[in-house]
Amino acid sequence: MSERIIIFDTTLRDGEQSPGASLNVYEKLEIARQLAKLKVDVIEAGFPVSSPAQFEAVKKIADESEVIIAALARAKEVDIKSAYDALKNAKYPRIHTFSSTSDIHIMGKFGDSKYGATLADKRKTVLKMSYDAVAYAKTFCNDVEFSAEDAGRTDIGYLCDIIETAIEAGATTVNIPDTTGYTFPYEFGLKIADLKLRVKNIDKAVISVHCHNDLGLAVANSISAVQNGARQVECTINGIGERAGNASLEEIVMALKVRNDICNYHTDIDITEIFNSSKMVSGFTGIVVQPNKAIVGENAFAHESGIHQDGILKNKETYEIMTPESVGVNKTKIVLGRHSGRHGLKARLNELGYHPDEVEMQKVYEAFLALADKKKEVFDDDLRVLMGDEIYKEDEIYELKYLHVNAGTDLIPTATIQIKSKDKILQESSTGDGPVDAIFNAIERVLELKPTVESYNVRSVTSGRQALGEAIVRIRSGENSFTGRGTSTDIIEASAKAYLQAINQFLVFQNEAIQLQEKELVAK
Repeated sequence: MSERIIIFDTTLRDGEQSPGASLNVYEKLEIARQLAKLKVDVIEAGFPVSSPAQFEAVKKIADESEVIIAALARAKEVDIKSAYDALKNAKYPRIHTFSSTSDIHIMGKFGDSKYGATLADKRKTVLKMSYDAVAYAKTFCNDVEFSAEDAGRTDIGYLCDIIETAIEAGATTVNIPDTTGYTFPYEFGLKIADLKLRVKNIDKAVISVHCHNDLGLAVANSISAVQNGARQVECTINGIGERAGNASLEEIVMALKVRNDICNYHTDIDITEIFNSSKMVSGFTGIVVQPNKAIVGENAFAHESGIHQDGILKNKETYEIMTPESVGVNKTKIVLGRHSGRHGLKARLNELGYHPDEVEMQKVYEAFLALADKKKEVFDDDLRVLMGDEIYKEDEIYELKYLHVNAGTDLIPTATIQIKSKDKILQESSTGDGPVDAIFNAIERVLELKPTVESYNVRSVTSGRQALGEAIVRIRSGENSFTGRGTSTDIIEASAKAYLQAINQFLVFQNEAIQLQEKELVAK
């Protein structure tokens, strides 16, 4: 009999920490609904204390979800209380708290003498903080997870001590993160095996792992951990996350399923929802899935070599160890047109994992009709783009109302724009080194802002001459980057939308930072 592995999805928390990725409340709610449809066991919905928007998103997800909802909290009472306040209406709430445990992290974060004069003293301080945090979280809910941050580089003796302490305090899940993606599979597996042998109360908690992909080993490390006693794996859709990302949910789940001849484990994931989940997350975050990505990449089931094609035509198993249909890749695409009704559109959106209410459906339908006027056939990918473009965007500070561009081989590119801000219309013109540069210059002049543009990418997201084009712009302010995404059959318009959305993200972040500072001042 195979053992069940718990799938803990952190797309909405760690995944959103991908550089430039930012999800609003409505997008998070849609992804949470799709994750529930995918049948993940735990959804880590966010870090409530970090901002009002994070708190609201966690609360909304917790209020309606039927699966375990986790919220992250540092080992601080204010964080833990905020996590509980966001989770208190959840059917199955989990508070997830953590402490740094490696010597590198302890000396870096607790270097101040108030935490102790020596490393040994600082370790004792972290032990007490961890115990107190778990015990405090336990006063709010029975399901408490503790993470030993940078466990991959933590001395095994001290790691055993802190895990034992967390379980004594009431932790029901103990997470062993390879926070920096430093370890090798054999090494990481051995660490899990050592914990099982040396921690006397380990049988009172589930061992979890959370692996990062800095060396491209996150999935391999996760599976090695499972083979050595871990029974929960923390992962994200498409493997998104900090730096090089996290262990990829779809790769872990399909590896365990395809190789069940040597891995006597299973998950409860509905694998037919993997592709829809991947597309939704990619659409909302603006993070493009690389073509050669395992399971969900555009080329994952593509065969160009003549030898491969011949083999596939004779017997699919020649070169495919799983079928595209098994993970939800439907080769039969439903085509909708301007004469398609609201019911047909809504039914197809539901099949793709989206569940707009009546007000939202009206917006979707209007956008659908506008798109259907521009192109004869609207495909599934077009619908995904619509849902990730303007439908679930919160009220933006600035909105593009009008755009006119003059450009040609013998002309100086000139752009004129109109931007709506509340009840005002702002207008400006500018020249530039090409039409896109002219648009960006006009936006900067009218808004009196000059952000640093880190990257600008353009791609076709659907097929044919009438394809929707997508522009992705990433800007930077200090240590923070913000990504804007715009789509249109006109790539110049898409570029303007993307730049404005990136600026809106930056301004929303600024406003939230001010609100948080004011809240902290009031608390003091």
